[in-house]
Amino acid sequence: MNTQSPGVVKYLKNSTSIIGFLLAFIATILIVVFIALETYSGAENPYLDMFVYFAFPGMLIVGLILIPSGAWIVRNNLRKHPDTGIPPLPRLDLNDFHTLRLTIYFVLASIVFILVVGIASMKGYEFTESPEFCGELCHTVMQPEHTAWQNSAHAKVRCVECHVGPGAAWYVKAKISGLRQVWAVLTHSYPTPISTPIENLRPSRDTCEHCHWPAKFYAGRQKIFYHYAPNKDNTPREINMLIKIGAAPKTPNSMGIHWHIGRVVTYIAGDKQRLQIPYIAVTGKDGIFREYMDRSKPLSQDDITKAVKRVMDCTDCHNRPTHIYHSPDEEMDQHLASNTIDGKLPYIKKVAVELLETPYSSREEAVKAIETGIKGYYGKNYPEITKSKESAIAQAIGQIQDIYLRNFFPAMKVAWNTYPNHIGHFYTPGCFRCHDGKHTSADGRVISKDCTICHDILGQVQENIPQGEKVTKFVHPADIGDALYKTNCSDCHASNVNYFSGADNR
Repeated sequence: MNTQSPGVVKYLKNSTSIIGFLLAFIATILIVVFIALETYSGAENPYLDMFVYFAFPGMLIVGLILIPSGAWIVRNNLRKHPDTGIPPLPRLDLNDFHTLRLTIYFVLASIVFILVVGIASMKGYEFTESPEFCGELCHTVMQPEHTAWQNSAHAKVRCVECHVGPGAAWYVKAKISGLRQVWAVLTHSYPTPISTPIENLRPSRDTCEHCHWPAKFYAGRQKIFYHYAPNKDNTPREINMLIKIGAAPKTPNSMGIHWHIGRVVTYIAGDKQRLQIPYIAVTGKDGIFREYMDRSKPLSQDDITKAVKRVMDCTDCHNRPTHIYHSPDEEMDQHLASNTIDGKLPYIKKVAVELLETPYSSREEAVKAIETGIKGYYGKNYPEITKSKESAIAQAIGQIQDIYLRNFFPAMKVAWNTYPNHIGHFYTPGCFRCHDGKHTSADGRVISKDCTICHDILGQVQENIPQGEKVTKFVHPADIGDALYKTNCSDCHASNVNYFSGADNR
């Protein structure tokens, strides 16, 4: 009987092990080359990174599994013949030079493979925490949010710092949720537009307050709002306002906008977007707990008991701190104020806003229509300006096209008004969700709608205000009488049209 078992190399001479070796070798080379290239050049591509940090390491691991699997299959097949004398388990005799050499090779190769997989895993972890992974990999789905983030004050803050925050528990929870999102993208089962994850976000004290320290809020801040009339001269308008941010928010005598942080305020939302708030509860400065209800839509005690109550925090007002979309009117005001669009072009604001608010089926169609519309308007109505201000018109066209590309995304059915922003009260109810003068307590107290609770008018420049006249109360550009105080700004200024389906956004 032959008691000499075949050498280890003979076990490896099979198609399964050879394929495994080739997969492992090619994957290792690709990982090393692409990581070195990315490190040297500094260029990053999220689609390539998916291969470098996930596909290629997976390919390497599969290869490493196939190599011993193939050898084990061959060895087991040989053991079935009684005359081979191969023992049930392999023998490792390091006194044999051939075995020693193979063992050293195996250990060194294992170290190299472990290093490669380890580096790829760490880089892969970093990649999954990057804005490129969140915003660019699922290009169509996340394009609106990623574009808004890039143009926000938080553009240097990574997505995970707000959406995940510190701690392993929330990281794991986010990745599990991410798997569902990846599946939705692969199967094209995601909604358009995608819904906001506000109900799943961590409390702001775990995220926002790492940078925004409530104890250090300023008592007030002066801000000047620049507007332009939609007339031939694009007449400048200006509102000089003192915004009462609030002092000492954690003290009993706190006041101003951030007064809400100094109290435990709970409320019941009447809809998913939290635009309707029929119930509010808070302990006042006098220490008395009061419940306020919208008398136009009162809730029964049974409704209050069964309803989910939310403790108010920063995101109840700052619900769009980063992913902010601006109306065409706001965008044009900013461009005219910064002179990136020439305010001497007649009716440029009016024409631009009308073009931007026209529904388009694609971004390409919008870009072309904006160029054609502006050139056509000035060619027909102001041919002399078309020649004398050719470069200003061209620049205006480029800027207005950019406005559309930042705020309208037909593929995802997202427009500037798709996601209500609760800061202020111009385009959405915002502050007036609670401060509407309708929420009353059992003892007759009312949540006031007085504008001076939050801000004071220091001055205003407008066509219907005589030059040099001191203004201490807001003056509407048109005389609307008592409607200024009886209705909300958003009742007139909000655009309720969904540009891509005709549905009511509110």
